[in-house]
Amino acid sequence: MPGFEVLYQAAALCLMYPDDGFRTRLPLLREAAPQLREFADHAALTPQRRLAAHYVEVFESGHRDHSLYLSVWREAAPAPSEDLYRAHGLRTTGEEPPDFLPAVLELAARTGTTEPLTDHRDGLESLRAGLTSFGTPYATVLDAVCATLPPAHTAA
Repeated sequence: MPGFEVLYQAAALCLMYPDDGFRTRLPLLREAAPQLREFADHAALTPQRRLAAHYVEVFESGHRDHSLYLSVWREAAPAPSEDLYRAHGLRTTGEEPPDFLPAVLELAARTGTTEPLTDHRDGLESLRAGLTSFGTPYATVLDAVCATLPPAHTAA
């Protein structure tokens, strides 16, 4: 089974808007990260327009509990800084802030540490629960990511 770095990079691709090149990456993504095969198979069988419309419905329609921005979740830890991205050879484009989950997944993959994600574990679990409740295949991507992390904190 591949290390979490490969999974995180693949999960980042799954959680990006499915542009025209997305479908061409699916076979590689499916083989590189077996944990994401269910999502990759779904995406391969779904017409491009429907896949894009579903992405917008899930992530861009104002559902707070579907937000890919870590700052939305009540967390103690700040999102990774742009300086941290630059220190690891990554650049934020300005289109998305540094707390955008696909960017944070890519940072975790590049640094080889789960810290950028474990700092936001509770929020990731909330996102996973929201996506599961909504019934979207994107929940399987969060299932795979969350399975690599220590358990979420529980209220005492």
